[in-house]
Amino acid sequence: MTSVTSDSYDLAVVGAGVVGLGHALAAVRRGLKVVVIDRDARANGASIRNFGFVTVTGQQRGECWRRAMRSRDIWAEIAPKAGIEVVHRGLLVAVRRPEAVPVLDAFMATEMGEGCALLTPDEARTRLPALNGDLSGALWSPHDLRVESRDAIPKLAAWLAGQGVAFRRLTAVNGVEPGKVETSAGPIRATRIAVCPGDDFHSLLEGRFEPYRLTRCKLHMLRVTDPGIGTLPGSVMTDLSLGRYLGYAELPEAAALKARLAAEQAEHLANGVHLIVVQSADGSLVVGDSHHYDATPDPFAPEHVDDLILDEYRALFGRTPRVVERWIGTYASADDRLAFIDRPDPAIRLVVVTSGTGASTGFAIAEEAVAELFD
Repeated sequence: MTSVTSDSYDLAVVGAGVVGLGHALAAVRRGLKVVVIDRDARANGASIRNFGFVTVTGQQRGECWRRAMRSRDIWAEIAPKAGIEVVHRGLLVAVRRPEAVPVLDAFMATEMGEGCALLTPDEARTRLPALNGDLSGALWSPHDLRVESRDAIPKLAAWLAGQGVAFRRLTAVNGVEPGKVETSAGPIRATRIAVCPGDDFHSLLEGRFEPYRLTRCKLHMLRVTDPGIGTLPGSVMTDLSLGRYLGYAELPEAAALKARLAAEQAEHLANGVHLIVVQSADGSLVVGDSHHYDATPDPFAPEHVDDLILDEYRALFGRTPRVVERWIGTYASADDRLAFIDRPDPAIRLVVVTSGTGASTGFAIAEEAVAELFD
């Protein structure tokens, strides 16, 4: 670890995950001088452990959905510049239960359904022939995109470095105050500071977290191979996702579906299981996920939770894939909000995505925070 320079910056960003990089991106696009400080050598948290799925469709109506649309546009603009491959675009929500169809109808009647299409079972199988025969219908959305997050985040950081952003890796931040970031390698001067700590609520500005009543969410993720699936037309979800994603679940028409899911898949719901399937460039699939909440989640991955995820996969495709990789992710969670921008000082922002929507909304939230600091 080397000592930091005596240079001063317009913006110091604490944290090099997707939200922190979003702040650096928003600032450098304004022509500002930026430094990003992170205690690790490379990203290894929630930002690289997710699906790389920039989810627009199904996000909570209003602010979250608007942020997702804006973040998707930024991803689409920056990805080719940074050498990030958009692996696929679009979302297919394939549903088995007839109670799910009114939910899709109601969704289509909102502003969020613009550009989407309802599909019959036969039309859904035309888009994805591997679907099992037991279907009631589907929703197709063109709005979503997918990147390989474990590659995209390092490539984004490298591109930002090429745009003049300074990175201080392997550097712990011990404190922040207006105009200065105290680090393990010495002080860094900056007129504005953005703290983006992910699910670390105790290292910095600890008292600012208390009103948000945060915990942490642990999720199981799998990489599988299943050559019989062929090429996905986009990311794939099922009925369980309609009960979890607030853009669907908060619609009055979702009540009957949620009641049936509770009766038929209580164990899935108890473990926070719903199904997302995305495809990588090599044809393998990233499949998940589950949700368990604790102030300090354990690092263990019980097999029965993975089995519940794979059970929903089998129900959708009628086949069992081969698991080639397993991992655990964690992210910050709150029961009454999806993200927050806290304001400890006019020159400091604390920004946390308190849901699994960091890749989907983080760029837009960062734009908002940077605008507050500099406009």
